[in-house]
Amino acid sequence: MVAPARRAAFEALRLVSTGRADLPAALAARRDRLADDRDRALTAEIVTGTLRWRGTLDHLIATFARRAIDRIDPEVVEILRLSVYQLLHLDRVPAAAVVDDAVDLTRGAGKRSASGFVNAVLRAVSRAGDRLPLPAMPVDGPDRPEPGSPAWEAAVDYLSVTQSHPRWLAERWLSRVGFAAADRWVRFDNAPAPVTLRVNTLRTTTDDLVRQLADEGIEVDRATYAVDALVVRSGTPQRSPLAGRGLFVLQNEASQLVALFAESRPGARVLDACASPGGKTVVMADRMGGRGLLVAADRRPRRVQLLRRQLQAAGLGVIPIVQLDLLQPLPFGAVFDQVLVDAPCSGLGTIRRDPDIRWRRTEQDLAAFAERQRQMLQAAADGVAPGGCLTYATCSSEPEENEAVASAFLAARPDFSPAAPPAVPGLETVIDERGHLRTWPHRHGLEAFFAATFRRIV
Repeated sequence: MVAPARRAAFEALRLVSTGRADLPAALAARRDRLADDRDRALTAEIVTGTLRWRGTLDHLIATFARRAIDRIDPEVVEILRLSVYQLLHLDRVPAAAVVDDAVDLTRGAGKRSASGFVNAVLRAVSRAGDRLPLPAMPVDGPDRPEPGSPAWEAAVDYLSVTQSHPRWLAERWLSRVGFAAADRWVRFDNAPAPVTLRVNTLRTTTDDLVRQLADEGIEVDRATYAVDALVVRSGTPQRSPLAGRGLFVLQNEASQLVALFAESRPGARVLDACASPGGKTVVMADRMGGRGLLVAADRRPRRVQLLRRQLQAAGLGVIPIVQLDLLQPLPFGAVFDQVLVDAPCSGLGTIRRDPDIRWRRTEQDLAAFAERQRQMLQAAADGVAPGGCLTYATCSSEPEENEAVASAFLAARPDFSPAAPPAVPGLETVIDERGHLRTWPHRHGLEAFFAATFRRIV
C-alpha cells in the first residue's frame, strides 16, 4: 500500500505539471485531505523539493534510463522525479520504501508495463550514492567566460543542471553578474525560504510581539533591512494563538521594503492599485497613522475577497476596497498623492518561495508581461495629482520588466520625472545608482524585487 504522503505528492505534482494548478493550489487540494500532520508535512516537502530540483532530477532520470525525458510517459516521469528526490534528499526515508511505493504508484496509475523500468532506474540511482553523473562546479574558469566557449558551457551546465535552473535563466544571470554571483543566486533559490513576519504596529510593537512569540516557544530574529520585519528561527507563528489577533502578517522582507519605498505620509491620498493579498496595504496604512485616505484595489473578485479578509484581520476593515482593472481607464480623476502599482509579472524574483515558477516561465513571456505593465502604468498615471508620485514595482529579476518599463514610461510621459527615494531607515542599502529599489539574492540575501518612483510635474 502506497504511503498517503507519496500518493498525495504524486497527485499534486500532476496538477502542477499539467498546468491545472500552481504549487500553493495543488498542495492545498491534496495535502488538506490528509489527517496526519506528519503526512501533510512530508507531502509538502516532497512536492516542493521535487519542483525545486526538477532540472537535476530530469538529468539523472534521463542518464540512468538511457532515454530522453520526453520519451518517457509523463506520469511515470512524475513518479520517478518524486522518488529520486526522496532518495537523494530525505535521509530518514528508507530507500526500499521509496522504490516499492514508486512501483505501486506506477501500477496504480495504469502503467503496469513500466513498473520494472521504474524499479530499475531507482535502484540504479540508489546504487550510485554520492557518485552521481552531474556537471562539476567550475573552479579554474574565468568569472565572466566568453559565451559559447568551453568555460561558458561548463558554467551554464553546472548552473542549469547541478543547480536546477532553466538554461535560459542560467545564461542570463551568468552574463549579467558573472559566475560567482550567479552561483550564490541559484544556491539562494534552492534553499528553503524562512518564514518572515511583518509586525502590525497598529496593534502592537516589535518588542512586544517578540516577547509574545517567545512565550509561545517561537524564536525570531530582527530582519536586516525592513524595520518591522522578523525572521522566524524556530516555531510556527501562523499556528499559534497569536495568529488570529492581527498582530502580524506573513510577508517577505523584500515585499515590505517595496511598501516602505512607496512613501505614504499621514494626511495623503493613496491608492494601492494591485493590493491583494494586502501586505503592502497594511504597511502603507501604518505609515499613514490613520490620517488621510487609503484605497485598496485589485482586479479579480477572488483577489478582492482575499484582500478584504487580510485587511479585516489586521484591524483595517474601514479601508475602502474597490475592484479595479488597470488595463482600463481609471474610474476617478487625478486625485491621489501616491499610487502604487505592484504589477503582475513573471515572478522570477521569487523562485526561492515559488520553485515551480522557474519551470512555468519562458524567456518569451517577458515581452508580454512588459507590455501589460506599460499599459497599467499609463492608466495608473492618470490618477496621480500634480506633485504626486507613482510607484511601480515587480517581483521580477529581469530588466525587461523593470528598468526597461520604467524608462519606457518616462519616455511616453513627459509630465513625470524620476523621484528621489524616501528617507526611510533600511532602504538606503537597497537603492541603486538610479534611485530604484533593487534587492538581489546574491547581494542582499533577499528575493529579487524592483521598484521605481516617478513624480508628476504638471
